[in-house]
Amino acid sequence: MAKQHEGRRRERLDRGIKVRSDGVYAVSSWREMMFLVGPRLLLIVGLLAMPLILGGVPYWQKVLTIICIYALLAIGFDFLAHYVGLVSLGGALYIGVGAYVSALLNTEFGVPIWASIPMATVLGGGICTLLLWPCLPLRGVYFAIVSLMFPLLAARFIEALDIFGGTDGIMGLDGFPNKWSEMYVLIICLLLALFGLRRLVNEDMGLVFRGVKDNDQAVKASGINITYYKAVGVFLASSLGCLGGAALAHIYMWAGISQFALDFSIIPIAATVVGGGGTLAGPVIGCLILVPVSELLRDFGTLRIAVYALILMAFIVFKSEGLMSYGARKYNQFEHWVEI
Repeated sequence: MAKQHEGRRRERLDRGIKVRSDGVYAVSSWREMMFLVGPRLLLIVGLLAMPLILGGVPYWQKVLTIICIYALLAIGFDFLAHYVGLVSLGGALYIGVGAYVSALLNTEFGVPIWASIPMATVLGGGICTLLLWPCLPLRGVYFAIVSLMFPLLAARFIEALDIFGGTDGIMGLDGFPNKWSEMYVLIICLLLALFGLRRLVNEDMGLVFRGVKDNDQAVKASGINITYYKAVGVFLASSLGCLGGAALAHIYMWAGISQFALDFSIIPIAATVVGGGGTLAGPVIGCLILVPVSELLRDFGTLRIAVYALILMAFIVFKSEGLMSYGARKYNQFEHWVEI
């Protein structure tokens, strides 16, 4: 094989449609249109078909809803880290705040489930943004560490002060009418969040977000309030997490301090590494892999943490770009041998 390719090298080229239509989408045939929309249709149709495919296995239908909740957290983490420059480990805070706000609205004020979840999404996002507001000047590991402390503090305060039901939590929440509404509400919300953020980062506000990430002082010198844009980024990411937390509370018809568990902070990061950071869709793919693996290894107890570590090590060493970036490169380019 070595002799066969002696005096030649591999050359990687963009496919013709990619060259002509990158960011413009000027196409001239159905084949070119399918090249552009095919991956998007595969994701949309695949997610919408999953509840039907899993129709005979209620347990895995429940796992699908958990996948969607982790995916909401993961795309929020990816958006903050790769477009705003804030590495947030506060995913557990978002889930817990969203769960408790929706539970209180539903049980104390009689707000029905279809109103409590959207209200908890917005109110919870606002609460999380206010809590993290003093930390917005921080960057890198400093913001990450501080954001990780909030869910730990919240759980200990609830337990020590015996508020919001204490260690028993808030029970008696209204559940979803049926399993189909439970699954499809989360899938549709996930798709809307994914494509909404994708559109946002390609607009003018997305350019400002990238500027804040790359050189916030240069953006500040241009007369732009960088704290405001960081706060908007945190609000968007935390609202997605609060949406997942509110849905989770109504799925189990209970809200408690276990919803501040660090799994909600760690698994989205692992999913982003596996799927590919900066792609938004990559973390969703990572969740589709890691969450089922976690469920399959549940009987092994804490040993599954070792499996997580091995998976992450393998991806960081051999495919640090993640599955989505690798797949997109292979999809948009082809390789051939040329004479040196």
